[in-house]
Amino acid sequence: MNIEQHSHVFPNGLVLAAETMPALKSAAFTILTPAGAAFERASSGGAASMCAEWVTRGAGGRDSRALIAALDNLGVSHGESAQTVHTNLWAATLGRNAFAALALFADILTKPALDDDEVEPIRALALQNLRGLDDDPGSKVIHELRKRHFPDPWGRNSAGTPEGIEQTTAEELRQFHADNYRPNGTILAVAGAVDWPRLRDEVERLLGDWAQRDEPEVEEHASGSPREHITRDTQQIQIALAFDAADVAGPDYYRARALAGVLGGYSSARLFTEVREKRGLCYSVYAGYESLRGRGAIYCHAGTSSDRAQETLDVTLAEIDRLGREGIAQAELDMMRAGLKSSLIMQQESTSGRSASIASDWYYLGRMRTLEEISSKLDELTPESVGAYAAELGRGPRTIVTLGPRPLVIPGES
Repeated sequence: MNIEQHSHVFPNGLVLAAETMPALKSAAFTILTPAGAAFERASSGGAASMCAEWVTRGAGGRDSRALIAALDNLGVSHGESAQTVHTNLWAATLGRNAFAALALFADILTKPALDDDEVEPIRALALQNLRGLDDDPGSKVIHELRKRHFPDPWGRNSAGTPEGIEQTTAEELRQFHADNYRPNGTILAVAGAVDWPRLRDEVERLLGDWAQRDEPEVEEHASGSPREHITRDTQQIQIALAFDAADVAGPDYYRARALAGVLGGYSSARLFTEVREKRGLCYSVYAGYESLRGRGAIYCHAGTSSDRAQETLDVTLAEIDRLGREGIAQAELDMMRAGLKSSLIMQQESTSGRSASIASDWYYLGRMRTLEEISSKLDELTPESVGAYAAELGRGPRTIVTLGPRPLVIPGES
């Protein structure tokens, strides 16, 4: 497949990054605009998610129904979500319809209807989503972990708060849109069957006159307590913990990803083997990795019965400590590498997945990575280099949050 990478930064600060794949018939694009939960006022938690829904309910002179019909007529799969830093708009369709779909999304970005009549239905959906989160203890404990591990506002839950959702007015949502939907800081990433010169010209025509706005100032505040128990009358106790790791742009990024994988990223990983298979303490246990700009984290989660929760926590912490003391074996590293490469290759075979990866790469690195580059970096890892990194992280602080009927004892702490 003849794949070419291109990029262009327009005078208003908008970044266009593309990977053209002429052998494909589909095309997809991801738009990251800097309108995430981190830019909400403290009293308006949920404004980013509400605004992401609002901008898609009519744009460019079309009401909500007409806009959806226009997208459906083009065969566009699409979605939107607010994240910590960005609001993410994405779409995928046949390559021949990509420019028409892009024109609709340009209207969503710059000419949304922002009809006041849509606010109350959006508010009701946001509250329903928040209640759904509260009914999912596993997701709830991870959100609470992020809120305490990362400094505010970077650990905020984009779903918001009941008070923020109930109190935020249409005027405040409109102001949030005016302050944060801007070209400077926005990344438009495209992958698939598109012609680069035409794409660049079309984006300039559609978004070249989108006016810049000042970047909002963000003040960081200390996060919550690194030890927290949330009392809930549940059948299980949820256990979540996190410790700092390299971010995507850091020199130790691939070692951090390897460590998360070896610890709990696949069905033969340390936590799965020791906590679930050998001891039968819980059905599900895993480890993952998350990066923000300038900071990253490895996190672990397990859900288990009350009578086995203390042992589950003890064994999980012991496995993390053992990894730092003893390092990893070549077989573990090879298994992690094979799994991560497979997932990356499958992701690249989807134009939607590829456009999302391009957007993320540009945000963190200011460039696009190729699959060959990632594969080469993974091949450079050795048990010694990953083991040394594990030993270094093992000495750092940890955030631990539990949720359930009773708190647990943190080993080594009174």
